[in-house]
Amino acid sequence: MSRENNSERPKRPRIPKTGSSESFHGSKRRENSFDSRKKYEKGDLRGDNKKPFKKYDDREKDQERTKSFVQKRRFEKIEKNIHKDTIRLNKYIANAGICSRREADELIKQGLVEVNGKPVTEMGYQVQKTDKVVFDGQTISPEKAVYVLLNKPKGYISTTKDDKARKTVMDLVANASPYRLFPVGRLDRSTTGVILLTNDGHLTKKLTHPSFDVRKIYHVVLDRKLSGDDMQTIIDGIRLEEGVAKVDSISFIEGKPKNEIGVEIHIGWNRVIRRIFQKLGYEVETLDRVMFAGLTKKNIKRGHWRILTELEVNNLKML
Repeated sequence: MSRENNSERPKRPRIPKTGSSESFHGSKRRENSFDSRKKYEKGDLRGDNKKPFKKYDDREKDQERTKSFVQKRRFEKIEKNIHKDTIRLNKYIANAGICSRREADELIKQGLVEVNGKPVTEMGYQVQKTDKVVFDGQTISPEKAVYVLLNKPKGYISTTKDDKARKTVMDLVANASPYRLFPVGRLDRSTTGVILLTNDGHLTKKLTHPSFDVRKIYHVVLDRKLSGDDMQTIIDGIRLEEGVAKVDSISFIEGKPKNEIGVEIHIGWNRVIRRIFQKLGYEVETLDRVMFAGLTKKNIKRGHWRILTELEVNNLKML
C-alpha cells in the first residue's frame, strides 16, 4: 500500500486512559465546559448560585402577613357561625364557655339543660337564636369568647364609647371580633401599653377584682431622678384618698437613667401610679404598661392587636 493511501486514511480519535488526568483536562474544550474542583477550591463559584438571604425587615413583613392571615381566618370562622339561624345545643353550651362539646352532651343526657323552660335530652338538638337556654339556673349566651390583646397608643381612652367623641380603644379593635368587646380595666388617655379586651364577662370580673391580685408592671419615666429616700418611701407605702397605696416591687431599670423606674403593682385604683409619684413632688412624663396578668406587648406594634392563644386563655382562667 502506497504512502499516499496511508495519509488519506482517517485517524482514530485518541481515547485517554481511565483514571488519567487527561480524561478531564486533556483539552481546552473540556476544561472550559467543566467546572473543575480547583475552581471550587479557589471559591470562584462559591455562593454564585445561592439566593441572597432575606433582610430582617422582609422576614418581619412575612411574619406579619402570616399572622394577619391566621387572625383573618379565625375572624371569618367566628363570623360564619353568627349568621347561622340554628346551632347544636352542645356547641351552644361550649361557646358559652361552660365546658367542652363532649361534656355538654353528658349534661344534656342528664337533663340539666333547659331550652325555653323545658329540659332537653335529645342529642343533636338545634337551638335558635331567639331561644332561652338555661344551665344551672342561669341563662347562658351562645357567643364564642374572644380575647384580644392591644398595645394601646397615647391619645385613646379605655371605654366603649365617649360622649365627647374622643378616640377610644374600640376604634383600634373594630375588626378584631364580630362580637361586642369590653376593655378589662382601664388605662388613662396618656398611658400606653398592654390592655386586654374580651366579651368574657366572667373572666373580666375575675381579672379586675382586687382579691385576685392580678400583677401589672409599668415602665415609668419621671421629670427628674428618683432619690433613694423617695424610693424607700414608696416601698413603705403612700397614703392616698382610698388608703395606703403599696407597690409590690419597684426598682431602677438596668442601663437606663435614674429617672426611669420599673413598678409592679396589683392595686387597680384610678391613676394610682401617677398619684404615688405626684405625692412626692414628681411628674410622670410617660407611663407604659408592659405586662398585665402575665401578658406582654412583645411582637405587638403600638396601635396593633392580636388574638390570644388557647394556652394564654387557659393561663388566665387558672389565675
